Order: sequence, then structure tokens, then C-alpha cells
Amino acid sequence: MAPVVVLVLIAVVAGGAAVRGHPGDGTPAARFWEAALPGSPMPESIADLVQKGIDHSPLAEHRSAAMFLPNACLGYKYDIQCGKPPPPPPSAQAAPAVEGIFFREAAMRVGSAMTVALPAAVPAAFLPRDVAGRIPFGNLTDALATFNIAPGSQEADQVSDTVRECAAPPLAGERKACATSLEGVVLSATRMLGTRRVAAAASALPSTGLPRAAYVVQATSPLGGSRFVACHSRPYPYAVYQCHMTERSSKAYVVSIRGGLRGEPTMDMAALCHFDTSNWNPAHPAFKILRTHPGGSPVCHFLPYADLLFGEKAANA
Repeated sequence: MAPVVVLVLIAVVAGGAAVRGHPGDGTPAARFWEAALPGSPMPESIADLVQKGIDHSPLAEHRSAAMFLPNACLGYKYDIQCGKPPPPPPSAQAAPAVEGIFFREAAMRVGSAMTVALPAAVPAAFLPRDVAGRIPFGNLTDALATFNIAPGSQEADQVSDTVRECAAPPLAGERKACATSLEGVVLSATRMLGTRRVAAAASALPSTGLPRAAYVVQATSPLGGSRFVACHSRPYPYAVYQCHMTERSSKAYVVSIRGGLRGEPTMDMAALCHFDTSNWNPAHPAFKILRTHPGGSPVCHFLPYADLLFGEKAANA
């Protein structure tokens, strides 16, 4: 992102996104997480992907990397992907769901009703760090051969996009890195932030997504820190995350939303608000959805399932 981009990040710190006693406990990845991020429990979505990488290794049980990812036009990706037609979604519900990701900053007011929709997500499992380290990353031909992916297929095209994006240089004022293990994701974030006093967060929504509906904002409170790293899952046979941050100051919040039906649970959602979109592609879908334009009003979006947010801990934390 350009250096003039300012982000407002809405980060979840509790409420189902991070729990103890979940799958993944006791694994090397979990022990690394606890040592590197003390006081910041591993989000349940991430713990599930760690355990799946052990119980159902992508090396033994290949699942298609071709998927609809709602984060396809979020953050760094918008400059590369949003100017060309997206691949056809796997379901009729997928494309309309993108409209429920973007919102205006004013929608965060307590008591406001937001129309939210997030599709089901099936991100790839994390391989153990030692296993991922033995698989060369960055060579498309090797990747297609290793996982028996047919050249020219939709899956091959998405894998190619991931390899190309990871090799692309950062945008002006941006720092970026791709990681092929959970430990690599954490290390990338701490290096970008330049400190070991780091906390992590994720959106507390189920992998089945959120049905398109009105959700009421229950609470909004700012978080400490001024710099954040967002890490997005990318289409690949095993978990590959692309992390990025800008050098501009950021602000963080915790925003809780709840469905309109009685008895529905409250969910703490992570999101980003981009305050300067002057360098964005005019074809970005957010502009049409929010009826704005490059350099216009801020564009906010939720972080999808299993995406991660890292930020500096407050001085007194």
C-alpha cells in the first residue's frame, strides 16, 4: 500500500475466536505460539488448521487449492487481482457475499445495524514447520507436480497467482512477506513490527460463514498500539499466508456484533478501515458497493475466517 494509506483495524481479542483446550494444543506450533505471543491465545480457527495439517496432511490428502476467498480483494491483493475478472465462484451465494464484507466507518456506531455476509471458508491446513521447510516454495512447476495439479486448471491458475504475488515487490510504503508455516507467519509479523511484544487476533466467526442479515453493533472500544500487520490466507495446497503492513499509523478497535434474532450469540469481528484509497484500482468492488471512488470516503472491511491480525502490545500490557 502507498505510504499515505491509514488503517483502522477492528480486532477481536476474546469471545470464541481464541480459546484454550482446543485442537492443536501441545503441537510444536502451539508451543511456539505460546512462547512468542504470551497472553495471546491461539485463535480457534488457526488451531483447527494446525491440527488438520497433522491429522490430514495436505501431502497425503490433497484438496483442491481452487477456492473462493473473500479476502481476494482486501489489502495488498487489490492492486493485483481486482482489475481483472475473478474466477467463477463455486456457488451462487459466494459472489453476493462479498457485498457483506465492506462497510462505512459510521456503521461501527453502537446500536447501528450492519448488513453482513461472509461465505463459508475452507482454507488449507498448516503443515508442520519442519515439513513445510523441506518443500521448495516459489516454483510453480514443482508445486503442480508435487500435488498432482493439472496445468491450466482453475486450481493451477490460483496457485500461480499465489506464487506470483509472493514474489512481487511490496508497494510503496509497504512491508510484505509470505509464510508457509504458522511459525513463519508469527516471525514475519514480529519482524515487521520490530518488537517481540506482539498480540494476535482473528474474527470470531464459524468456518460456515455468516448468513446475509442485519447485525447490530453491541460495543466498540479502541485498542492500544498504532501499527498492525494483517496476514491473509492464499490459495495453495497447504497453508500459505501473505502478511503486510504500512508505515503509516493505525488505530485498533474491538467491535462486537449480534444477529437480530433473540438468543443469537455476540461475535467479536476483526476489520480494517482504509482512510486513503487514492492509489486503489478504480475497478475495486468496494467503490461500487459503498458508492465512493479512489480517494473518497474510507473503505472498511471485515477480516474473513482464519485471517490474522498482529499488533504491538500496549506499554502497560
